[in-house]
Order: sequence, then C-alpha cells, then structure tokens
Amino acid sequence: MSAAFPGLGTVVNVVAVLLGASLGMVIGNRLPERTRSIVTDCLGLTTLLMALLSAWEVTSRSLTDAVGTGAPMLIVLGSLLVGAICGSALHIERRLEGLAAAVQRRVHRSAASGPDAAAGDGASADEERERFIEGWLTASLLFCVGPLTILGSLNDGLGRGIDQLALKSVLDGFAALAFASTFGIGVLLSAVSVAVVQGALTVVGVLLGSVLPEAHIAALTATGGLLLVAIALRLLRIREIPVGDLLPALVVAPLLTQLVVALR
Repeated sequence: MSAAFPGLGTVVNVVAVLLGASLGMVIGNRLPERTRSIVTDCLGLTTLLMALLSAWEVTSRSLTDAVGTGAPMLIVLGSLLVGAICGSALHIERRLEGLAAAVQRRVHRSAASGPDAAAGDGASADEERERFIEGWLTASLLFCVGPLTILGSLNDGLGRGIDQLALKSVLDGFAALAFASTFGIGVLLSAVSVAVVQGALTVVGVLLGSVLPEAHIAALTATGGLLLVAIALRLLRIREIPVGDLLPALVVAPLLTQLVVALR
C-alpha cells in the first residue's frame, strides 16, 4: 500500500489509537470490575504471545550469519544488562512516572473544572493516578516497542508503503479499546507517544535511508520482545518489572551487534 506522503502510516496509527481508546473509555464505565480484570488478563496473554514471537528473532538467519550461532543470545543478554544499568542510573522509570503523573494532574484539573466534576467514580486520587500512569506507560510501551513499529516506520520513511503500519494500526486500535476500558484516559494520551516515536523513526528513514542492517534489527526486535514479556508479567500481575529502566537496551542491542560483527 503506497503512501501519499511520508508519515501517513503514523497518522493512521494515531487515529486508530484515539478511536479505540475513546470507545474503550465510553464502554469501560459500563463494564463490571470482574470483566475489566479479565480483559486485562486477555491483554496480558496476547502481549505475551506477541513478545514470544518478537523474541524468537534471536534465531533469525540474518543475525546468526552476521555474528555466529552462539552470539545472538549473549547480545540480547548483554543489551538487557547494559540497558538496565544505564536506565537504572538515569532513573528512567521514575522520570516516566513523574511525567505521566504531571500530565495526569493537568488533565484531572481540567476535568475537575468541567460540568461533570462532581460526579466522580469513587476512586481515590492515588488510585486514579496509578491507573493513569499504568495505562499511559503500558500502552505507550506496547504500541511503540516491536518489529512493526521499527520496520513499519522506517519503510514508511523510505517510501516502501505503509502495509506494516496499517496492520499495526488495526492491532493497536483493538488493544487501545481494551486497555482504555480498564485504564482510562492514560491510554488515550499514549497516541502522543506513538506520534513521537514512529514520527521520529519515519524521519530517520527519510533522511538516512536504510539505517540498520537486517541483523541489527533482528537483535533489537528480540530484545524488544523480552521487554514485552516484562509488560505481560505486569499485566498478569505476576511481577512489577521496571520496564522503563530497560528501554536503553533497545539502543544497546544494535550497537553490540555491530561490535560483534566488527570483531569477527
């Protein structure tokens, strides 16, 4: 599917998230807590499936040909370790939560000044804040980490069509609907994250052409798959892994791949 202009795929994706999240917020209040809980469980399981498919890229032929059969797993492990150390030192998770909380407070003040301010839903301010942060951070990471995000945005920038982002838009729209029924307005604002991340990757594609070889993208995708596993564990309420602190691993993965290729 050819694009009328670079970035059209990201525009479609953002619209899909906005529509899905808006519909989810409308029907979410009509769903009992038990239903919303099982919806979150379904999202967790689906996210886990997507994560495993992405992580399987560690066996990619292009990656093993470039770095050898024994190196891909070590590259992913090294990327996570270095990324975790850097992310923890920079307090990325805490900063992301602080940013989300600041946005939530502004949105809450705007809502409080509206005609429905007195209605409320019985939730405490702390519970509402946690729900907003969880929705914004989880949805943003889910929508922005993965092979479709990277490859789709780069292909859009390179003028190779928006087929991958069109598929991603459908998936994200349904996911946003389900997420917003549980987490509320935080999911709606994740559309901003999608616009920034995919827009930046599209610009990279336009300016630099093919930025990363296939092997480097495979390493990044596999590493991103494990981050999605961490998100799935949070959704399934198994373990609260600070996914934000692991984000630098996505930068480290292609760098380590290049280092191994250079040393061979």
